[in-house]
Amino acid sequence: MTRVSKPRAQKRRSSGGRAVAPAAPKARVEKPASPPTDTPPVGPERYINRELSWLAFNTRVLEEAQNVGHPLLERLRFLSISASNLDEFYMVRVAGLHEQIKVNAKVRSLDGLTPLEQLERVQTEATALLVKQQDCWRHLRADLRVVGIEALDPEELTPEDLAFLHPRFMEWVFPLLTPLAVDPAHPFPFIPNLGFAVALKLKRRSDGRPLNALVPVPSQVDRFLELPPGAKVENGRTARRFI
Repeated sequence: MTRVSKPRAQKRRSSGGRAVAPAAPKARVEKPASPPTDTPPVGPERYINRELSWLAFNTRVLEEAQNVGHPLLERLRFLSISASNLDEFYMVRVAGLHEQIKVNAKVRSLDGLTPLEQLERVQTEATALLVKQQDCWRHLRADLRVVGIEALDPEELTPEDLAFLHPRFMEWVFPLLTPLAVDPAHPFPFIPNLGFAVALKLKRRSDGRPLNALVPVPSQVDRFLELPPGAKVENGRTARRFI
């Protein structure tokens, strides 16, 4: 009968001559399986629209204005930045979309949208942003009033306020106003970027015919005018009032 001997594991020897146990085999690490995803490896679904991404960024700027951890005037500054950003967005990016639509451009963006589709989504998101800005301003305006900074509506003006404002309007504002007719006989008036205009719907006295007109607001006129001081507020300071 043949005797079969099992091979013996050879012991390694250290530099000092002592026997060292053989190293244990390394455990094989299994990589976790990647989670399933519905997003294809290539295609427009992997891209975010540039215009919508910019509006999302400006919404985050507005969120800083809603952060009660910031000082009150700092929150007002963030609201102003958000509004200024949106003005520039319409002057540059939305104007570019209108130009593409005007020339009937069919080129799609990387996320697969035509210029018209982009404009429609931009209008939806921008409208929602405007609503949030107005809501933020209403809250800030109320908080400012508590600390003695009041932005008044016309119906809140007292007879003394009106007497104070009338000569200033006649001297500083009225000479700069130029009403412009809007009808088929006149080209639509030019309104510069960031310009303001009052739109009027009038009725002619002679025959009752409706008329449309614009009154551009001169850029030289300050948007806010400080009124005479008001009553004292909780902190003992006299309220500063603006119209």
